[in-house]
Amino acid sequence: MIDWNLGDILDAIECAMPQNAPALIHGDRIVTWPEMSARSNNIARALRQRGAGDGAKVAFYMRNRPEYGELMAACFKGRLTHVNINYRYRAEEVFYIFDDSDCEVIVYSSEFSDCIVELKDRLGKVHTFVEIGELSEIAPFAIPYETLAQDGDGSALGITRSPDYLLFIYTGGTTGMPKGVMWRHDDMRKAQLDAQKLLGPVPQTLQENVALIGSQGPGRRTLPACPLMHGTGFITAIGTLMSGGAIVTLADPSFDAAELWYTVEKHKVESIAIVGDAFAKPMLNALDENPGHWDTSSLVSIISSGVMWSKEVKAGLCKHIPQVVLMDSFGASEGLGFGLSVTTAQGGTNTAKFGIGEFCDVFDENDQKVKPGSGVPGFIARKGAIPAGYYKDPEKSAKTFRTIDGVRYSIPGDWCLVETDGSLTLLGRGSVCINTAGEKVYPEEVEEILKTHPAIGDALVVGVPNEKWGQAVTAVVHLNKDVPFDEQAVKDHVRGQLAGYKTPKTIVPTETALRASNGKADYAAAKSIAESATIAP
Repeated sequence: MIDWNLGDILDAIECAMPQNAPALIHGDRIVTWPEMSARSNNIARALRQRGAGDGAKVAFYMRNRPEYGELMAACFKGRLTHVNINYRYRAEEVFYIFDDSDCEVIVYSSEFSDCIVELKDRLGKVHTFVEIGELSEIAPFAIPYETLAQDGDGSALGITRSPDYLLFIYTGGTTGMPKGVMWRHDDMRKAQLDAQKLLGPVPQTLQENVALIGSQGPGRRTLPACPLMHGTGFITAIGTLMSGGAIVTLADPSFDAAELWYTVEKHKVESIAIVGDAFAKPMLNALDENPGHWDTSSLVSIISSGVMWSKEVKAGLCKHIPQVVLMDSFGASEGLGFGLSVTTAQGGTNTAKFGIGEFCDVFDENDQKVKPGSGVPGFIARKGAIPAGYYKDPEKSAKTFRTIDGVRYSIPGDWCLVETDGSLTLLGRGSVCINTAGEKVYPEEVEEILKTHPAIGDALVVGVPNEKWGQAVTAVVHLNKDVPFDEQAVKDHVRGQLAGYKTPKTIVPTETALRASNGKADYAAAKSIAESATIAP
């Protein structure tokens, strides 16, 4: 197998794509492969001409839309580095990513222009602002996106690229602010192909990649229901483009299951990417409430990653869509292919049970491989095609990307049991990171904001199991006795400084000690208090 560069793959397959093959679909808007090819080439060339040199960081600050796919292609072709921005972040949170990533170019939708205007004078590293929107709305300091996309002849850049060029996926750690996971193009492509081997032959060269499209036709029409700025959506989009498929995105800024099924019917979607029950349950509810209303016969697979996907919901989806294959992928932004669970109408596995990935091992606390059926919990580790590390954080990189017995592994922190048959039962993160509806919440960040409210003396934040969100952010607090406690006022205080999903759903006052004598947080005690309070009648 060759060393891959994603820009080289795009250059190769664009020549083989049918003229009318869609690359990007959004509502009624369809961008064909020839159109995306020309527009992305123009954008890449324009950004380089404006000072974005090799490896320059380009921030993507937008919701799901065709421009995300075009800009991805432009960065891959132009030797530029993708940086994802969570559009749900507040201004200071957004600034952190801009600054930490050393981004030089920001491409943003007009709906986020107020935030850009607020931060602009502090963004000394940024030399180019590009705004997506109506010409009348474009800020005077910004270049209209369409100017970059339309100006030029659309020809290929004709530049040499390396498999070592990077893309970033900003994701959460167990504590603190998000960190940029650095993926080499070659490692990302090989990791994806490793996973695809389970479904059939994979290309070993650019020529084979083109030949597969020539013999089998364009790749699947894939609908990432989750945001492209999250790892699951972004990685799905990369795989779709590299196979000559079409990225289908929903027009409504909020997830609407009815819109999803309408889109599946209208555009003959073949694959859907979701993040667990937060998406799957509304999808199932819509089908239950409208049996036979939508034509789902085109659908081949639904793939979930990031959080647990319950057995009962899978069974319900299979009842409505009997031909579909449901794939529950166990992975992270720090590594793909840790495990896979497959469910069909003929049956499947229990929630949290996975077949172990080909390049994975499970180690105990002493870095010894866990024996199947031993009952000893261990952490899963992936070798081979894994990220280069975290951007500008060698300490965190050393903790997550460790060498054991001479082999370099990615170890995000997920713990599991290895059953007698070799399968995995996932236990969860060996940390306190909360996953609520696919969003990661770092307790310490919320705790520090809580403690700035005059009514709160101390606080710990935990995740409590919740049917709707997977985990509900819950705060357990010590109150300052001389200040009245108003739960809604405290929530408003947090919401004013952090993204809304980070705001605790419930705040539980307690007099129980929240910390050990050494000052370390007792999250186990806090979680017990939170769960007792939330399930009490």
